[in-house]
Amino acid sequence: MVDLKIEGVDCFYDSAKILENVSFSVETGNFVGILGPNGSGKTTLLKSISRVLKPKKGAILLDSKDVYKLKTGEVAKQMAVVPQDSNIAFSFSVLQVVLMGRTPHLRRLQTESDVDLAIARRAMEYTGTWQLADRLVNELSGGERQRVIIARALTQEPKVLLLDEPTSHLDISNQLEIMDLLKQLCDQKKLLIVGVFHDFNLAARYCSSVILLKKGKIVAAGKTAEVLTGDNIKDVFGIDVIVNKHPVTDLPYVIPVSRPKELLRRNVSVHIVCGAGTGSMLMKTLTDLGFMVTAGVLNVSDTDFATAEYLKIPVVTETPFSPIAEKAQKANLAMVSRANMVVVTGVPFGLGNLQNLEAAGEALKQKIPVYILDDVPVNLRDFTGGKATALFDELKQLGAVFVKDQIELLRLLNVSVEKARLASDSPLVPDHLKPRRAGTESHITNKSEKA
Repeated sequence: MVDLKIEGVDCFYDSAKILENVSFSVETGNFVGILGPNGSGKTTLLKSISRVLKPKKGAILLDSKDVYKLKTGEVAKQMAVVPQDSNIAFSFSVLQVVLMGRTPHLRRLQTESDVDLAIARRAMEYTGTWQLADRLVNELSGGERQRVIIARALTQEPKVLLLDEPTSHLDISNQLEIMDLLKQLCDQKKLLIVGVFHDFNLAARYCSSVILLKKGKIVAAGKTAEVLTGDNIKDVFGIDVIVNKHPVTDLPYVIPVSRPKELLRRNVSVHIVCGAGTGSMLMKTLTDLGFMVTAGVLNVSDTDFATAEYLKIPVVTETPFSPIAEKAQKANLAMVSRANMVVVTGVPFGLGNLQNLEAAGEALKQKIPVYILDDVPVNLRDFTGGKATALFDELKQLGAVFVKDQIELLRLLNVSVEKARLASDSPLVPDHLKPRRAGTESHITNKSEKA
Protein backbone atom coordinates (compact mmCIF):
# COMPACT_ATOMS: atom_id res chain seq x y z
CA MET A 1 0.00 0.00 0.00
CA VAL A 2 1.12 3.53 -0.76
CA ASP A 3 -0.53 6.91 -0.24
CA LEU A 4 0.12 10.01 -2.32
CA LYS A 5 -1.00 13.31 -0.81
CA ILE A 6 -0.79 16.76 -2.35
CA GLU A 7 -1.39 19.37 0.30
CA GLY A 8 -2.05 23.04 -0.55
CA VAL A 9 0.46 23.21 -3.40
CA ASP A 10 1.30 26.51 -5.13
CA CYS A 11 3.70 26.39 -8.11
CA PHE A 12 5.28 29.24 -10.05
CA TYR A 13 7.28 29.73 -13.23
CA ASP A 14 9.29 32.82 -12.33
CA SER A 15 6.61 35.23 -11.06
CA ALA A 16 3.66 33.51 -12.81
CA LYS A 17 1.54 31.36 -10.51
CA ILE A 18 0.56 28.14 -12.31
CA LEU A 19 -0.97 26.10 -9.47
CA GLU A 20 -2.88 27.50 -6.52
CA ASN A 21 -3.80 25.61 -3.36
CA VAL A 22 -4.03 22.21 -5.06
CA SER A 23 -4.90 19.41 -2.63
CA PHE A 24 -5.95 15.81 -3.11
CA SER A 25 -4.98 12.32 -1.96
CA VAL A 26 -5.03 8.92 -3.62
CA GLU A 27 -4.16 5.35 -2.62
CA THR A 28 -2.74 2.21 -4.18
CA GLY A 29 -4.80 0.62 -6.95
CA ASN A 30 -6.42 3.84 -8.14
CA PHE A 31 -6.17 5.24 -11.66
CA VAL A 32 -6.53 9.03 -11.50
CA GLY A 33 -7.02 11.16 -14.61
CA ILE A 34 -6.15 14.86 -14.66
CA LEU A 35 -8.00 16.87 -17.29
CA GLY A 36 -8.11 20.54 -18.12
CA PRO A 37 -7.57 22.99 -20.99
CA ASN A 38 -4.11 23.99 -22.17
CA GLY A 39 -2.39 26.13 -19.56
CA SER A 40 -4.49 24.83 -16.68
CA GLY A 41 -1.46 23.38 -14.86
CA LYS A 42 -1.81 19.65 -15.61
CA THR A 43 1.81 18.98 -16.60
CA THR A 44 3.04 21.39 -13.94
CA LEU A 45 1.24 19.29 -11.32
CA LEU A 46 3.00 16.14 -12.55
CA LYS A 47 6.35 17.95 -12.51
CA SER A 48 5.70 19.03 -8.96
CA ILE A 49 4.86 15.47 -7.85
CA SER A 50 7.91 14.03 -9.61
CA ARG A 51 10.35 16.55 -8.05
CA VAL A 52 11.04 18.44 -11.28
CA LEU A 53 9.41 21.68 -10.04
CA LYS A 54 9.45 22.34 -6.32
CA PRO A 55 6.28 24.04 -4.98
CA LYS A 56 6.63 27.49 -3.47
CA LYS A 57 4.02 26.44 -0.93
CA GLY A 58 2.53 23.16 0.26
CA ALA A 59 3.87 19.61 0.28
CA ILE A 60 3.96 16.41 -1.79
CA LEU A 61 3.80 13.42 0.55
CA LEU A 62 4.53 9.82 -0.41
CA ASP A 63 3.62 7.52 2.46
CA SER A 64 3.62 10.59 4.73
CA LYS A 65 7.19 11.52 3.66
CA ASP A 66 7.92 14.78 1.87
CA VAL A 67 9.36 13.76 -1.52
CA TYR A 68 11.54 16.89 -1.56
CA LYS A 69 13.25 15.75 1.63
CA LEU A 70 14.03 12.32 0.23
CA LYS A 71 17.08 11.45 -1.85
CA THR A 72 16.54 11.27 -5.60
CA GLY A 73 17.32 7.55 -5.65
CA GLU A 74 14.80 6.84 -2.91
CA VAL A 75 12.04 8.61 -4.83
CA ALA A 76 12.99 6.87 -8.09
CA LYS A 77 12.57 3.47 -6.45
CA GLN A 78 8.97 4.34 -5.61
CA MET A 79 7.89 6.63 -8.43
CA ALA A 80 8.32 6.34 -12.23
CA VAL A 81 7.34 8.72 -15.02
CA VAL A 82 6.11 7.95 -18.54
CA PRO A 83 6.65 11.24 -20.40
CA GLN A 84 4.62 12.70 -23.26
CA ASP A 85 7.57 12.62 -25.66
CA SER A 86 9.48 9.34 -25.52
CA ASN A 87 11.95 10.06 -28.33
CA ILE A 88 15.43 8.68 -27.60
CA ALA A 89 18.22 10.32 -29.57
CA PHE A 90 20.81 7.54 -29.41
CA SER A 91 20.69 4.11 -31.01
CA PHE A 92 20.24 2.04 -27.86
CA SER A 93 18.78 -1.41 -28.08
CA VAL A 94 15.38 -1.94 -26.50
CA LEU A 95 16.91 -4.05 -23.72
CA GLN A 96 19.45 -1.31 -22.93
CA VAL A 97 16.66 1.27 -22.65
CA VAL A 98 14.61 -0.94 -20.34
CA LEU A 99 17.61 -1.72 -18.13
CA MET A 100 18.00 2.02 -17.53
CA GLY A 101 15.07 1.57 -15.16
CA ARG A 102 17.40 -0.31 -12.79
CA THR A 103 19.67 2.74 -12.33
CA PRO A 104 18.09 3.81 -8.98
CA HIS A 105 18.83 0.35 -7.58
CA LEU A 106 22.51 0.30 -8.60
CA ARG A 107 25.51 1.78 -6.88
CA ARG A 108 27.69 4.18 -8.81
CA LEU A 109 29.51 2.43 -11.69
CA GLN A 110 27.84 -0.87 -10.79
CA THR A 111 26.66 -2.94 -13.75
CA GLU A 112 23.40 -4.83 -13.96
CA SER A 113 23.31 -8.29 -12.42
CA ASP A 114 21.37 -11.36 -13.46
CA VAL A 115 18.69 -10.27 -10.97
CA ASP A 116 18.38 -6.89 -12.71
CA LEU A 117 18.15 -8.61 -16.08
CA ALA A 118 15.43 -10.93 -14.77
CA ILE A 119 13.43 -7.95 -13.49
CA ALA A 120 13.77 -6.19 -16.85
CA ARG A 121 12.74 -9.33 -18.71
CA ARG A 122 9.62 -9.72 -16.56
CA ALA A 123 8.66 -6.11 -17.29
CA MET A 124 9.24 -6.63 -21.01
CA GLU A 125 7.24 -9.84 -21.12
CA TYR A 126 4.41 -8.12 -19.27
CA THR A 127 4.38 -5.26 -21.79
CA GLY A 128 4.87 -7.51 -24.81
CA THR A 129 8.30 -6.10 -25.70
CA TRP A 130 10.69 -8.96 -24.92
CA GLN A 131 10.70 -10.03 -28.58
CA LEU A 132 11.98 -6.51 -29.38
CA ALA A 133 14.97 -6.78 -27.02
CA ASP A 134 17.66 -6.62 -29.73
CA ARG A 135 15.92 -4.00 -31.90
CA LEU A 136 17.13 -0.40 -31.92
CA VAL A 137 14.65 1.73 -30.04
CA ASN A 138 14.62 4.52 -32.64
CA GLU A 139 13.47 2.02 -35.28
CA LEU A 140 10.26 1.12 -33.44
CA SER A 141 6.74 2.31 -34.14
CA GLY A 142 5.12 4.81 -31.78
CA GLY A 143 3.07 2.15 -30.01
CA GLU A 144 6.05 -0.20 -29.62
CA ARG A 145 8.25 2.59 -28.28
CA GLN A 146 5.64 3.64 -25.73
CA ARG A 147 5.36 0.07 -24.45
CA VAL A 148 9.15 0.00 -24.11
CA ILE A 149 9.06 3.21 -22.04
CA ILE A 150 6.40 1.66 -19.80
CA ALA A 151 8.59 -1.45 -19.45
CA ARG A 152 11.49 0.80 -18.40
CA ALA A 153 9.26 2.44 -15.80
CA LEU A 154 8.16 -0.96 -14.46
CA THR A 155 11.79 -2.04 -14.21
CA GLN A 156 12.20 0.65 -11.56
CA GLU A 157 9.70 -1.42 -9.51
CA PRO A 158 7.71 1.69 -8.58
CA LYS A 159 4.59 1.98 -6.48
CA VAL A 160 3.45 5.13 -8.28
CA LEU A 161 3.33 5.67 -12.04
CA LEU A 162 2.97 9.19 -13.44
CA LEU A 163 1.78 9.62 -17.03
CA ASP A 164 1.96 12.79 -19.11
CA GLU A 165 -0.44 12.27 -22.02
CA PRO A 166 0.88 8.74 -22.69
CA THR A 167 -1.19 8.25 -25.87
CA SER A 168 -1.07 11.73 -27.44
CA HIS A 169 0.92 10.72 -30.54
CA LEU A 170 -0.67 7.31 -31.11
CA ASP A 171 -3.48 6.13 -33.37
CA ILE A 172 -6.69 4.85 -31.81
CA SER A 173 -5.62 1.19 -31.93
CA ASN A 174 -2.37 1.88 -30.10
CA GLN A 175 -4.13 4.23 -27.67
CA LEU A 176 -6.47 1.45 -26.56
CA GLU A 177 -3.61 -1.07 -26.40
CA ILE A 178 -1.54 1.21 -24.15
CA MET A 179 -4.50 2.16 -21.96
CA ASP A 180 -5.55 -1.49 -21.58
CA LEU A 181 -2.00 -2.25 -20.45
CA LEU A 182 -1.97 0.61 -17.94
CA LYS A 183 -5.35 -0.39 -16.52
CA GLN A 184 -4.08 -3.95 -16.18
CA LEU A 185 -1.05 -2.66 -14.26
CA CYS A 186 -3.32 -0.73 -11.95
CA ASP A 187 -5.60 -3.68 -11.29
CA GLN A 188 -3.11 -6.57 -11.21
CA LYS A 189 0.10 -4.94 -9.98
CA LYS A 190 -1.80 -2.56 -7.65
CA LEU A 191 0.07 0.44 -8.94
CA LEU A 192 -1.14 3.92 -8.13
CA ILE A 193 -1.42 5.70 -11.49
CA VAL A 194 -1.85 9.43 -12.01
CA GLY A 195 -2.12 10.56 -15.62
CA VAL A 196 -2.74 13.68 -17.67
CA PHE A 197 -5.25 13.20 -20.49
CA HIS A 198 -6.96 15.29 -23.13
CA ASP A 199 -9.58 12.76 -24.21
CA PHE A 200 -12.71 12.73 -22.00
CA ASN A 201 -13.81 9.32 -23.17
CA LEU A 202 -10.40 7.72 -22.72
CA ALA A 203 -10.36 9.00 -19.13
CA ALA A 204 -13.97 7.91 -18.57
CA ARG A 205 -13.21 4.40 -19.79
CA TYR A 206 -10.06 3.78 -17.77
CA CYS A 207 -9.85 6.14 -14.79
CA SER A 208 -11.48 5.33 -11.46
CA SER A 209 -11.42 9.02 -10.51
CA VAL A 210 -10.87 12.34 -12.27
CA ILE A 211 -9.52 15.77 -11.34
CA LEU A 212 -10.59 18.79 -13.40
CA LEU A 213 -8.15 21.71 -13.41
CA LYS A 214 -8.88 25.26 -14.54
CA LYS A 215 -6.39 28.12 -14.27
CA GLY A 216 -4.32 26.19 -11.76
CA LYS A 217 -7.18 25.34 -9.41
CA ILE A 218 -9.15 22.15 -8.89
CA VAL A 219 -12.74 22.70 -10.02
CA ALA A 220 -13.96 19.15 -9.36
CA ALA A 221 -12.45 15.90 -8.11
CA GLY A 222 -13.89 12.51 -7.33
CA LYS A 223 -15.31 9.42 -8.99
CA THR A 224 -15.27 9.67 -12.77
CA ALA A 225 -19.04 9.45 -13.28
CA GLU A 226 -19.62 12.16 -10.68
CA VAL A 227 -17.03 14.57 -12.10
CA LEU A 228 -17.53 14.21 -15.86
CA THR A 229 -20.84 16.05 -16.05
CA GLY A 230 -22.03 18.49 -18.68
CA ASP A 231 -21.97 21.38 -16.20
CA ASN A 232 -18.42 20.66 -15.00
CA ILE A 233 -17.07 20.29 -18.53
CA LYS A 234 -18.83 23.48 -19.61
CA ASP A 235 -17.32 25.31 -16.61
CA VAL A 236 -13.77 24.06 -17.21
CA PHE A 237 -13.53 23.86 -21.01
CA GLY A 238 -16.23 26.32 -22.06
CA ILE A 239 -17.83 23.85 -24.46
CA ASP A 240 -21.25 22.26 -24.67
CA VAL A 241 -21.33 18.49 -24.35
CA ILE A 242 -23.85 15.71 -24.03
CA VAL A 243 -22.91 13.18 -21.33
CA ASN A 244 -24.67 9.84 -21.66
CA LYS A 245 -24.15 6.38 -20.21
CA HIS A 246 -22.62 4.03 -22.76
CA PRO A 247 -25.17 1.25 -23.43
CA VAL A 248 -22.51 -1.49 -23.22
CA THR A 249 -20.00 -0.32 -20.60
CA ASP A 250 -22.43 1.83 -18.55
CA LEU A 251 -19.60 4.38 -18.29
CA PRO A 252 -19.95 8.10 -19.05
CA TYR A 253 -19.72 8.89 -22.76
CA VAL A 254 -18.96 12.52 -23.60
CA ILE A 255 -20.03 14.00 -26.93
CA PRO A 256 -18.81 17.56 -27.65
CA VAL A 257 -21.37 19.53 -29.63
CA SER A 258 -21.46 22.85 -31.40
CA ARG A 259 -24.70 24.80 -31.26
CA PRO A 260 -25.71 26.56 -34.47
CA LYS A 261 -29.05 28.33 -34.62
CA GLU A 262 -31.36 26.38 -32.30
CA LEU A 263 -34.53 27.59 -34.05
CA LEU A 264 -33.28 26.26 -37.37
CA ARG A 265 -32.31 22.98 -35.77
CA ARG A 266 -35.84 22.54 -34.41
CA ASN A 267 -37.01 22.53 -38.03
CA VAL A 268 -34.66 19.68 -38.96
CA SER A 269 -36.09 16.18 -38.73
CA VAL A 270 -33.91 13.09 -38.37
CA HIS A 271 -35.45 9.65 -38.86
CA ILE A 272 -33.54 6.86 -37.10
CA VAL A 273 -33.47 3.25 -38.26
CA CYS A 274 -32.40 1.35 -35.17
CA GLY A 275 -33.22 -1.48 -32.77
CA ALA A 276 -31.72 -3.69 -30.05
CA GLY A 277 -30.79 -0.58 -28.04
CA THR A 278 -28.47 0.81 -30.72
CA GLY A 279 -30.50 4.00 -31.14
CA SER A 280 -31.26 4.96 -27.55
CA MET A 281 -28.21 7.15 -26.97
CA LEU A 282 -28.59 8.82 -30.37
CA MET A 283 -32.29 9.56 -29.80
CA LYS A 284 -31.50 11.20 -26.46
CA THR A 285 -28.59 13.19 -27.90
CA LEU A 286 -30.48 14.51 -30.93
CA THR A 287 -33.52 15.35 -28.82
CA ASP A 288 -31.34 17.25 -26.33
CA LEU A 289 -29.82 19.18 -29.22
CA GLY A 290 -33.23 20.29 -30.46
CA PHE A 291 -33.64 18.10 -33.54
CA MET A 292 -37.05 16.66 -34.40
CA VAL A 293 -36.59 12.89 -34.17
CA THR A 294 -38.65 10.00 -35.48
CA ALA A 295 -37.87 6.28 -35.49
CA GLY A 296 -39.05 2.99 -36.92
CA VAL A 297 -39.97 0.29 -37.50
CA LEU A 298 -39.38 -0.89 -33.92
CA ASN A 299 -40.52 -3.93 -32.00
CA VAL A 300 -42.68 -2.86 -29.05
CA SER A 301 -40.51 -4.94 -26.69
CA ASP A 302 -37.30 -3.29 -27.94
CA THR A 303 -35.15 -1.07 -25.72
CA ASP A 304 -35.17 1.60 -28.41
CA PHE A 305 -38.99 1.61 -28.39
CA ALA A 306 -38.96 2.19 -24.63
CA THR A 307 -36.52 5.08 -25.12
CA ALA A 308 -38.64 6.60 -27.89
CA GLU A 309 -41.75 6.29 -25.76
CA TYR A 310 -40.01 7.95 -22.81
CA LEU A 311 -38.73 10.81 -24.99
CA LYS A 312 -42.13 11.13 -26.71
CA ILE A 313 -40.57 10.49 -30.11
CA PRO A 314 -42.99 9.56 -32.93
CA VAL A 315 -42.29 5.95 -33.81
CA VAL A 316 -43.58 3.23 -36.11
CA THR A 317 -43.86 -0.09 -34.30
CA GLU A 318 -44.58 -3.73 -34.87
CA THR A 319 -45.53 -6.56 -32.49
CA PRO A 320 -42.78 -8.76 -31.02
CA PHE A 321 -41.39 -11.59 -33.15
CA SER A 322 -43.38 -10.42 -36.19
CA PRO A 323 -42.05 -9.36 -39.59
CA ILE A 324 -42.76 -5.79 -40.62
CA ALA A 325 -46.33 -5.71 -41.96
CA GLU A 326 -47.39 -3.66 -44.98
CA LYS A 327 -49.24 -1.13 -42.82
CA ALA A 328 -46.17 -0.49 -40.65
CA GLN A 329 -43.89 -0.25 -43.68
CA LYS A 330 -46.14 2.35 -45.31
CA ALA A 331 -46.17 4.40 -42.08
CA ASN A 332 -42.39 4.13 -41.87
CA LEU A 333 -41.95 5.27 -45.48
CA ALA A 334 -44.24 8.22 -44.76
CA MET A 335 -42.04 9.25 -41.83
CA VAL A 336 -38.93 8.83 -43.98
CA SER A 337 -40.37 11.03 -46.71
CA ARG A 338 -40.96 13.84 -44.18
CA ALA A 339 -37.43 13.65 -42.73
CA ASN A 340 -34.52 15.89 -43.64
CA MET A 341 -32.03 13.12 -42.91
CA VAL A 342 -32.08 9.40 -42.16
CA VAL A 343 -29.62 7.65 -39.83
CA VAL A 344 -29.10 3.87 -39.76
CA THR A 345 -27.48 2.65 -36.52
CA GLY A 346 -25.44 -0.51 -35.96
CA VAL A 347 -28.58 -2.61 -35.53
CA PRO A 348 -28.45 -6.37 -36.29
CA PHE A 349 -30.50 -7.28 -39.38
CA GLY A 350 -32.63 -10.37 -39.78
CA LEU A 351 -35.34 -11.18 -42.27
CA GLY A 352 -37.90 -9.57 -39.94
CA ASN A 353 -36.43 -6.04 -40.08
CA LEU A 354 -34.76 -6.06 -43.50
CA GLN A 355 -37.43 -3.69 -44.84
CA ASN A 356 -35.94 -0.94 -42.67
CA LEU A 357 -32.91 -0.97 -44.98
CA GLU A 358 -35.22 -0.83 -47.99
CA ALA A 359 -36.78 2.30 -46.44
CA ALA A 360 -33.33 3.88 -46.25
CA GLY A 361 -32.92 3.13 -49.95
CA GLU A 362 -36.22 4.89 -50.67
CA ALA A 363 -34.92 7.94 -48.78
CA LEU A 364 -31.87 8.13 -51.05
CA LYS A 365 -34.08 7.89 -54.12
CA GLN A 366 -35.98 10.92 -52.78
CA LYS A 367 -32.65 12.79 -52.41
CA ILE A 368 -32.85 12.58 -48.60
CA PRO A 369 -29.33 12.08 -47.16
CA VAL A 370 -28.71 8.78 -45.37
CA TYR A 371 -25.96 8.38 -42.77
CA ILE A 372 -24.96 4.87 -41.75
CA LEU A 373 -23.16 4.26 -38.45
CA ASP A 374 -20.55 1.69 -39.42
CA ASP A 375 -19.09 1.14 -35.94
CA VAL A 376 -19.87 -2.59 -36.21
CA PRO A 377 -19.14 -4.16 -39.64
CA VAL A 378 -22.35 -5.25 -41.33
CA ASN A 379 -21.10 -8.80 -41.93
CA LEU A 380 -21.01 -9.28 -38.13
CA ARG A 381 -24.67 -8.31 -37.78
CA ASP A 382 -26.10 -9.74 -40.99
CA PHE A 383 -28.34 -12.70 -40.14
CA THR A 384 -30.09 -12.77 -43.51
CA GLY A 385 -27.71 -14.96 -45.47
CA GLY A 386 -26.04 -11.93 -47.06
CA LYS A 387 -29.17 -10.01 -48.08
CA ALA A 388 -28.49 -7.18 -45.61
CA THR A 389 -24.88 -6.90 -46.79
CA ALA A 390 -26.07 -6.65 -50.38
CA LEU A 391 -28.52 -3.89 -49.42
CA PHE A 392 -25.73 -1.99 -47.64
CA ASP A 393 -23.67 -2.16 -50.83
CA GLU A 394 -26.64 -0.77 -52.77
CA LEU A 395 -27.05 2.05 -50.26
CA LYS A 396 -23.39 2.93 -50.64
CA GLN A 397 -23.76 3.05 -54.42
CA LEU A 398 -26.82 5.28 -54.04
CA GLY A 399 -24.77 7.77 -52.01
CA ALA A 400 -25.26 6.82 -48.35
CA VAL A 401 -22.54 8.27 -46.12
CA PHE A 402 -20.83 5.74 -43.85
CA VAL A 403 -19.53 7.20 -40.57
CA LYS A 404 -17.30 5.53 -37.98
CA ASP A 405 -19.02 6.70 -34.79
CA GLN A 406 -21.63 8.97 -33.26
CA ILE A 407 -19.19 11.86 -32.80
CA GLU A 408 -18.47 11.95 -36.53
CA LEU A 409 -22.19 11.67 -37.24
CA LEU A 410 -23.01 14.68 -35.04
CA ARG A 411 -20.27 16.66 -36.72
CA LEU A 412 -21.75 15.93 -40.15
CA LEU A 413 -25.28 16.77 -38.99
CA ASN A 414 -24.05 20.04 -37.51
CA VAL A 415 -22.20 20.86 -40.73
CA SER A 416 -25.43 20.33 -42.70
CA VAL A 417 -27.40 22.53 -40.30
CA GLU A 418 -24.73 25.24 -40.40
CA LYS A 419 -24.73 25.21 -44.20
CA ALA A 420 -28.49 25.68 -44.13
CA ARG A 421 -28.09 28.57 -41.68
CA LEU A 422 -25.59 30.29 -43.97
CA ALA A 423 -27.92 29.76 -46.91
CA SER A 424 -31.07 30.77 -45.00
CA ASP A 425 -31.20 34.19 -46.66
CA SER A 426 -30.84 32.60 -50.07
CA PRO A 427 -33.55 30.91 -52.14
CA LEU A 428 -30.99 28.20 -52.92
CA VAL A 429 -31.38 26.26 -49.67
CA PRO A 430 -30.79 22.54 -50.36
CA ASP A 431 -34.06 20.62 -50.58
CA HIS A 432 -33.08 18.16 -47.88
CA LEU A 433 -32.72 21.02 -45.39
CA LYS A 434 -35.94 22.84 -46.16
CA PRO A 435 -38.23 22.50 -43.12
CA ARG A 436 -40.33 19.36 -43.20
CA ARG A 437 -43.27 18.42 -41.02
CA ALA A 438 -42.07 15.53 -38.92
CA GLY A 439 -45.57 14.49 -37.95
CA THR A 440 -46.84 13.79 -34.48
CA GLU A 441 -48.74 10.59 -35.04
CA SER A 442 -47.28 7.30 -33.90
CA HIS A 443 -48.24 4.12 -35.71
CA ILE A 444 -48.43 1.66 -32.81
CA THR A 445 -49.67 -1.84 -33.32
CA ASN A 446 -49.72 -4.17 -30.39
CA LYS A 447 -51.35 -7.46 -29.67
CA SER A 448 -54.55 -5.93 -28.36
CA GLU A 449 -54.94 -3.63 -31.38
CA LYS A 450 -54.33 -6.46 -33.80
CA ALA A 451 -56.88 -8.54 -32.01
